[in-house]
Amino acid sequence: MSTERRAPLDRRRVADTALRLLNEVGLEGLTLRAIAKELDVKAPALYWHFKDKQALLDEMATEMYRRMVAGTRLDPAGTWRDGLRTASRGLRTTLLGYRDGARVYSGSRFTGIDHAPEQEAYLRIMTEAGFTLAQAAQAGMTANAYTVGFVTEEQGVEPLPGQRREGYDVDERARILADFPLSAAAGRELFTDYDRQFEEGLELLIDGIAARYKTA
Repeated sequence: MSTERRAPLDRRRVADTALRLLNEVGLEGLTLRAIAKELDVKAPALYWHFKDKQALLDEMATEMYRRMVAGTRLDPAGTWRDGLRTASRGLRTTLLGYRDGARVYSGSRFTGIDHAPEQEAYLRIMTEAGFTLAQAAQAGMTANAYTVGFVTEEQGVEPLPGQRREGYDVDERARILADFPLSAAAGRELFTDYDRQFEEGLELLIDGIAARYKTA
């Protein structure tokens, strides 16, 4: 038995194992039974730490966030625009690191206060730039929703980097939609070059925030 398997079972270890297993089996195949097998324990042992699968997903999302902020820190001297770019890009990169990462993260709640320091830093940057607290919170929530939604769609086409689902061949799509030339041509805009798409959408969102709240 490996050293890892002999380590004490706790919430973080279970979440770490679940995240590793997620890339192999996807969200649909991620069961408490499968995780218990990976940990070499009986499934009921996990219920001491998580009452159900959603509780586990909450811990997985929290662990994903911990890893994100460990490698992505907001610059307190940066502009509010830079702050939103940094946070949104960091979240997208993190979610793309896991199969179905956006689906796991979406709708989950943080299990502790690990998010508080970075949230406080973001709100400080925004309010010092002239936003009210309500505006800062709304802007952050909107950017977060954009990022999670974008990655959900992106992973629907490419579950893992370099892996494309059947049915998303843009040339075949253009052939089928030949009678609708604009829709046919739009396929390359919709289903390729996700890095460019994300950055363009992010700038649209940031410019919209600035216009809505009349902030430079």
